[in-house]
Amino acid sequence: MNRPVRDRLDDVLEACAAIADHIAAEDLPEAVVHDAVRMRLVEIGQAVRTLPAAVTATEPAIPWSRVSLLAERLTRRYLDTTPALLFRTARVDVPVLREATTRLRDRCD
Repeated sequence: MNRPVRDRLDDVLEACAAIADHIAAEDLPEAVVHDAVRMRLVEIGQAVRTLPAAVTATEPAIPWSRVSLLAERLTRRYLDTTPALLFRTARVDVPVLREATTRLRDRCD
């Protein structure tokens, strides 16, 4: 199934929003937040992997190739990913990715 670029960008934005919600939730155990954030990062990696280079090239500050490898790293090499690294990614990198993806999405309209 070949989904439109706009839909894939929406997937990234939805996952970024969910990550922000998970991180902000004070009533969830850290292990649950960790699992939820990890799954959403896998979704982001999957969605970004299929974005055309012509689209991502317009936001060169984002390391798109590294983002696209998230799914593989978090599913196949999950033991190499510490909770500290995962939460840092969620708090620091995901908001930057969300802003860039929003700009990409706005250009699709």
